[in-house]
Amino acid sequence: MSTTESQARPPDHDQWTEVQSSAEFVELRRRLRVFVFPMTALFLVWYLTYVLLADYAPGFMSTKVVGNVNIGLVLGLLQFVSTFVITTLYVRYANRKLDPLAKKLRETLGEGDEH
Repeated sequence: MSTTESQARPPDHDQWTEVQSSAEFVELRRRLRVFVFPMTALFLVWYLTYVLLADYAPGFMSTKVVGNVNIGLVLGLLQFVSTFVITTLYVRYANRKLDPLAKKLRETLGEGDEH
């Protein structure tokens, strides 16, 4: 079998088990969790605060800021902005902290040239 054919085959169970138990894989998962869990919690608190304000503080949310633009509209639009900010932060974090380690793991499995 040629080198190209052996690289095209997916890793077998033993290879996956070996990689999953490696220190690099454990570190990759830790790094992912360090970003994802706090950011998810932060966004959910922010979103829930918005929903609760809309339900329990309609007077506050209807306070005019400029013309017909009120606080509720501004906070609602900031939900979209925060989604884009979180996405940008994640991409930066992944490029710096996750991708190099993932590349190393792919190379361990013999898939480094394909990705």
